[in-house]
Amino acid sequence: MDLSVVIVSWNVKDKLKNNLATLFKSQGDFKFEVFVVDNNSTDGSTALVSAEFPQVKLITNSDNRGFAAANNQAIKETSGQFILLLNPDMQVEPDTLSKTLIWARQNPEATVIGCRLINEQGETIKQVRRFPKLFDQLMIALKLPHLFPGIVNKYLASDFNYEEAAPVDSIRGAFFLINRASYQKISGENLPLLDEQYFIWFEEVDFCRQVYKLGGTVWYTPASRCLDYVGQSFKQVPRGQAQKYFGASMVKYFRKWESAWEAIILEVVWELVRMFL
Repeated sequence: MDLSVVIVSWNVKDKLKNNLATLFKSQGDFKFEVFVVDNNSTDGSTALVSAEFPQVKLITNSDNRGFAAANNQAIKETSGQFILLLNPDMQVEPDTLSKTLIWARQNPEATVIGCRLINEQGETIKQVRRFPKLFDQLMIALKLPHLFPGIVNKYLASDFNYEEAAPVDSIRGAFFLINRASYQKISGENLPLLDEQYFIWFEEVDFCRQVYKLGGTVWYTPASRCLDYVGQSFKQVPRGQAQKYFGASMVKYFRKWESAWEAIILEVVWELVRMFL
């Protein structure tokens, strides 16, 4: 198997249907399998997949296990040389998968690969991020970029050129291709599993950080592109709950990768944010 596509879905039946329909229209000389992990949707998503896409390997959860844990369920079943974590609200073009695989095989040193993401207006989504630092995450927690947009430009990699392929710190988990052989070479592990302590957010940043720690690289390439409807599942989460998930994941990331005092500062700030903002 050349490619294993893993989609974690929650209550986005229509977007999921469109995603799968375009996936199975992919052109190119390669073999791929598709997994859908449903996190206890209530909109008929599982019935849709079973009825209209019987070739999909469907995993149905009785509860919402979050992004990392659900992806890991499918990753453990994959057989592809490459594993693509693909959000349900994405739409590949007929040549997206083939062009991405061609680039990946021409650049075997790339452990993780992201392609060009575009929005509904055809504009490039600026997805590249530098690894989080205390200052920029404090600014985000305090919502100061709303008042001073340029204050987190370094973190947002505002100077990045999306017209050229380049190694980057991290990319969005919406289209996240993992080279199994490259990962196994640097880690000794066959399965590139995500850290399940994160429910939503920071799991892909954490994975990229781990790749660099082990000696691998993360790359962005404009060789292929994919339409991203951006966060259709997350939009269903109440704002307060979403903020709680985001803050908790940020603190967990800093506990794992940065100084303990930095994690404590962020934890205190998020508590104050929830109390007063």
